[in-house]
Amino acid sequence: MDFIDIGFGNLIASGRILCVVSADSSPSRRMIQDSKDRAMCIDCCAGKKCKAVIVTDSDHIVLSSKTVEEIKEIL
Repeated sequence: MDFIDIGFGNLIASGRILCVVSADSSPSRRMIQDSKDRAMCIDCCAGKKCKAVIVTDSDHIVLSSKTVEEIKEIL
């Protein structure tokens, strides 16, 4: 299983990723708030601005301070 660096020493299993979306749109902001309400949000931004939202197959939402393009290059 391959792991991807999503910033600040945090890793995520590449096989568990369903999609990576920008955090700027209204639907992704609603998705983030909903996952926080359900305690399914993992914030890996270390106090920086969230730029990418990673959706996993376990219905968790992982927030990253890397851009979608930076994560796409690694995938």
